[in-house]
Amino acid sequence: MSNIDIGLDAGDREKVAEGLKRLVADSYTLYLQTHNFHWNVTGPRFRELHLMFEEHYNELALAVDEIAERIRTLDFAAPGTYKEFSRLSSIHEVEGVPSSEEMVDLLTKGHEQVVKTARVVLKLAQSAGDESTAALVSDRMRIHEKTSWMLRAFQD
Repeated sequence: MSNIDIGLDAGDREKVAEGLKRLVADSYTLYLQTHNFHWNVTGPRFRELHLMFEEHYNELALAVDEIAERIRTLDFAAPGTYKEFSRLSSIHEVEGVPSSEEMVDLLTKGHEQVVKTARVVLKLAQSAGDESTAALVSDRMRIHEKTSWMLRAFQD
């Protein structure tokens, strides 16, 4: 491949890519958690939660790909192993199978954490003049804010 020349300083690209690695790790960890809860949810709201979790993990699967491809566009390797995701993620794995209420609470907190991670990456992208990453991250924030709102509404 030839050298990348997209109008962004190499150091800025690296800072943004490192932030995106944390965002993809949080997103992938949340994807796994959501898929796990989809498989294991029980109780009177089973059907509603089962279907909602499926919508969420499908959306997250697409998001992970988009974020990883942005890292590659910046000319850095995207993380792709459990070990890397575990090291980079701010979202912790859950032991056992929580109740459906706990699942909703954990996923709410997970989506809120992704928003917080995205805010950090957004500042890095804006500082670097990287509008493409800023747009991607802004879109991700909006989706996770809405999803956490919907999950919080489920708790009432």
